[in-house]
Amino acid sequence: MYYQFYEWNHAFLSPARAINDAIRLYYKNPLNPFAHTEMGRQIVAAGDVFERLTRRYGKPEFGIETVEVDGVTVDVEEEVVWERPFCRLLHFKRDLPESAPKQSNVVIVAPISGHYATLLRGTVQALLPHHNVFITDWADARMVPIAYGSFDLDDYIDYLIDITQFMNGDLHMVAVCQPAVPVFAATALMEAGGSPVLPKSITLMGGPIDTRENPTEVNTYAAKHELDWFRRNVVMPVPLPYPGFMRQVYPGFLQLTGFMTMNLDRHLSAHYDYFDHLVKGDGDSAEKHREFYDEYLSVMDLTAEFYLQTVDVVFLRHALPKGEMKHRDWTVDPSRIRRTPIFTVEGEKDDISGIGQTKAAHRLTPHLPPEKHQHYMQLGVGHYGVFNGSRFRNEIAPRITDFVNRWDYRDTRGEVEEGPLPASTASQAAAAAAEAMQAAAASAMRALPAASQPHAPGTNGSVPAAANSSEASETTERKTIGMIEEALGPDVDDTPPVRPTASTTPDAPSLPHEASDAAAEAEADPTPDPIHAPARKPRTPRRSPRTPKSPPNTTRH
Repeated sequence: MYYQFYEWNHAFLSPARAINDAIRLYYKNPLNPFAHTEMGRQIVAAGDVFERLTRRYGKPEFGIETVEVDGVTVDVEEEVVWERPFCRLLHFKRDLPESAPKQSNVVIVAPISGHYATLLRGTVQALLPHHNVFITDWADARMVPIAYGSFDLDDYIDYLIDITQFMNGDLHMVAVCQPAVPVFAATALMEAGGSPVLPKSITLMGGPIDTRENPTEVNTYAAKHELDWFRRNVVMPVPLPYPGFMRQVYPGFLQLTGFMTMNLDRHLSAHYDYFDHLVKGDGDSAEKHREFYDEYLSVMDLTAEFYLQTVDVVFLRHALPKGEMKHRDWTVDPSRIRRTPIFTVEGEKDDISGIGQTKAAHRLTPHLPPEKHQHYMQLGVGHYGVFNGSRFRNEIAPRITDFVNRWDYRDTRGEVEEGPLPASTASQAAAAAAEAMQAAAASAMRALPAASQPHAPGTNGSVPAAANSSEASETTERKTIGMIEEALGPDVDDTPPVRPTASTTPDAPSLPHEASDAAAEAEADPTPDPIHAPARKPRTPRRSPRTPKSPPNTTRH
């Protein structure tokens, strides 16, 4: 009933808001002599504070119209390039000349944490001059009709894998806060499944990979309650007249209340200062307050199934670092990540994701080469400062750009390319392998369908050309690749994993031997990935000729 009370409260306040607006207009009228008095200014300021506290805040706009690229100001246009019921992939298309060099594609994965993706406006603005930027724009659950079905953490991971395939792997994922877990899990699943399409790199910023490290107040609060407590107290149906009527959600206003009570004294002080600025006529300071709280007070609902599964997996059971996380019926094993570079960023004063929670991603990937590990902790910033503000623009964003550019012209195995990877590198590599081995595997190749022609890579910040291909051609291409891998797959690599060491690179974390040993044991029993087409039969790896061993004696005495 909380949601209904919340709606009724807004309805009951409508007359009071109308009276407040009339009083404000009366005392703001320059022809009114009281408008120039101290009392008049205080009445107007109090009315402004009341109006903002009782207002319904809609979804803000990004409002990025121009950006400076290499000293030239160019126009920016938002376009939707991929869409599902609960998410849109927005592309900030820059009006660059055709002769401009291609820049790396960066997909910012925004959190589903009660705020809209526009909270990362500063993140987009900092990266846009140096990259071709996309962002996940998640839908407000109360605006999605129940007929569209459910959306949980497994669906979130599926969306990220779908986006990676949509862009043919020509992307660098930057996960801000909560999406660090699904981005990390999606990468592990794609690598475990042997997918030829992977992100070129992933950047995890202030994410709860392992909440056992330096638990914060948020982690401690979640640990004190069982999952049923959250289901009983914070999950409720969407009321009329919203399109998502009767959908079970975790309301955004409840999450906003929780965040504000964590720092209630600071928010009260900010609103008192805002009142004081209005009385004194300090328009600049008052406008900064409006800009921040217009964004901060705009909230969206989360689907109940996504919220409860995230609380259970991430905060209660710590399933990912324990190796117990499941994506549908398949185990998420981070130790299978061997090819995708990982950059983790943390804030010294982060009160949401404590120090070490994001860095744990390096400990969980012992088979990733040392040069593909990088970590950075920004001094003097809290959670919000990890992805926004002056220190993000001056300290963190340049490091992200350097990391992305370092791996943009390399494939996920670390082999240097002469230039940007084409959009259909996997298809070309598979076709080359088939041609080279045709004489040795003629019978296998005769059974293969004709490989589809590779698509032209996107240029000048455009959407990858694979976006225009039909689902049928993509399925045929993946099946062709899979059959080639089955017939001509490489031998099993029996070399021991390389453990990153602090001496190799300044930012490489020190990894314990226990994690490596446990991961090596898990590696002995590879788990197939249900996501990546095609499904293929198990095959016996080719090995070098050896002296056959005598069969064991099974005769019973």
